[in-house]
Amino acid sequence: MNAIIDRIASFLKNYPPFNYLSADELKIVASSIHVINLEKDKTLFKIDDVLHDSFYTVASGIINLSVIADAEETFLNKCVSGDVFGLRPFFAKNNYMMTAKAREECVIFAIPIAVFRPFVAQNADVLNFLLESFATNSNNPCDQNKGKLLSDNVIFQGQQPEIQYFQSFSYNKTPLKTSATAFIKDVAQLMTDNLVNSVIVSEKNIPIGIVTDTDMRSKVATGRFSFSATIDKIMSSPVLTVPENVSLAEAQLLMLQGNVTHLCVTQDGTDKSEIKGVIAEHDLIVAQASNPGVLIKEIKRSQDAKDLKRVRAKLTEMIQTSLNKNIPLAHINNITGEINLAIIKRSVELSILEIGSSPARFALLSIGSQGRKEQLLLTDQDHIIVFEDVAPDKYRDVKDYFLKLSKKVVSILEKVGYSPCPNGHISSNILWCKSLTDWIKQYENWMNTPGEISNEISSIFFDYEIAYGEPKIEEAITEVIFNNVRKKKLFFDYLGNDALRKPSALTFFKKFALEEDGPNKDKFDIKTRGLMPLIDGARLFTMSLHIKGINNTYLRFKQLAMIDSKNAEIFLNCAEAFQALSKIRVTEGMKNDDSGQYINIEQLSKNDREVLKNALLPMRDLEELIKDSFQLTQFS
Repeated sequence: MNAIIDRIASFLKNYPPFNYLSADELKIVASSIHVINLEKDKTLFKIDDVLHDSFYTVASGIINLSVIADAEETFLNKCVSGDVFGLRPFFAKNNYMMTAKAREECVIFAIPIAVFRPFVAQNADVLNFLLESFATNSNNPCDQNKGKLLSDNVIFQGQQPEIQYFQSFSYNKTPLKTSATAFIKDVAQLMTDNLVNSVIVSEKNIPIGIVTDTDMRSKVATGRFSFSATIDKIMSSPVLTVPENVSLAEAQLLMLQGNVTHLCVTQDGTDKSEIKGVIAEHDLIVAQASNPGVLIKEIKRSQDAKDLKRVRAKLTEMIQTSLNKNIPLAHINNITGEINLAIIKRSVELSILEIGSSPARFALLSIGSQGRKEQLLLTDQDHIIVFEDVAPDKYRDVKDYFLKLSKKVVSILEKVGYSPCPNGHISSNILWCKSLTDWIKQYENWMNTPGEISNEISSIFFDYEIAYGEPKIEEAITEVIFNNVRKKKLFFDYLGNDALRKPSALTFFKKFALEEDGPNKDKFDIKTRGLMPLIDGARLFTMSLHIKGINNTYLRFKQLAMIDSKNAEIFLNCAEAFQALSKIRVTEGMKNDDSGQYINIEQLSKNDREVLKNALLPMRDLEELIKDSFQLTQFS
């Protein structure tokens, strides 16, 4: 028996969070494990099953995880040796929301939550692993290749559980309070009259303890304490406190860490400041439905631009909260991008309801920043329409329909807050609303003879994502681009020179290059001088290396670093620089209620000025790499 326990412990120590435990702790966990042999296609748990008292790790084999979305079972992820899954019992009380099924014969270790919970509470590394993993959905934050952890918390199709890491929620901001000398009988009556299950014991509005209905049942109803005793005899003290902006995931994990059902909200998050509210476990369960998924549902129910504008205002608040909590920008971009796409999609649906069904299949593609999922601020709307080929005698009528549709969409989005692109890169422009064949010719001309024909190439047309319509149309455009991209030296010369043509961000003396005249005189153009060179460079290299399906600039640089180890350091520095610049732009844009393009350097803190300057330094290495890679010695 000991030999089996030793083998299990030896296996677990190779994977987080078990590798954070001591040898003795590992033996305790290993000795409590129940080994499950799961045959191929057998289910461990399925959607709506009652929660188990264990979570699981794969010892051997593969477990497929799937969810039900829009009445279809959708594959979510696979778990291999060392991966941890089935964590819903840690975080919620309602039933499983995904299915775990064996893809092949598997050996699964079932780890009792009651046994493992104390190690979460006692070990900061274990807790941080849970928190980070919960925040980043399925990826192990310590290792991208093994040890994935699935939160089993799917609410709607496409939702990332990471959203709970920065999701705020509602709680009781007028909690019942009492003094330490109050009698238990009086406090019990107070809780009954107010239909609440907790009361905070305070002194000068500073929390010194908390009493819950559980305390009343376990300590008073059992006869351990008399109703005539004072409340301090049964209170839990010190009370676990949190700040006002605590997120859903943080609150869940703090309750888990402290093995409590209530948290006291205070002004600064400590038990030395004033009481601001109380969070009950029930609030967290209710909040499972009060997340960005709700925004998606509100969008689907919206009937006009006013409804959509209200949702976009909520999204802005969510972005601001996320920035305040220092949530990784990649997470914020991911969620915001999905909500922005949903707003565009609903705008198209509302327009179709008004003017009638489309005469042909089509796709509306978001291009530019939204196509890259980098549109956190209310900046320009950029999009194109591609409709399927129709008979020549029907072409004009079909195109007229889509131009009319586009004008409606542009109008709705403008009312939401997205102004039309000043360069006319919108589908209501006759140039950017045409058939698939015409678009194929357009892209081929751009790539074969860039800059030599009318409709001069704009690189943002190569950053796109479908917002509405037929996915095969988007796939056809992608196929054309990557079929034409091979051995197109002239095309890459053009894109390379375009990237190098952006004005310098720093002067020869490493000072910020500020605008010399115009309405933004003496301000720094963070978009043109900082972000665009990085965006252009990432696009240039991913296209030249034939990397499909990654539009986001940060992720492009990350992917480039993986593929090109020789230049990995340059690409990783550029990835971090892009995130830093983007955060400064968004923060300043929200503060000044504008696009955030022009930054008043004097108004930045000393630290932010240093961050900004450091983020601009990788530009020089990127420029040199572009020149060397594409043999560019000069640009026009």
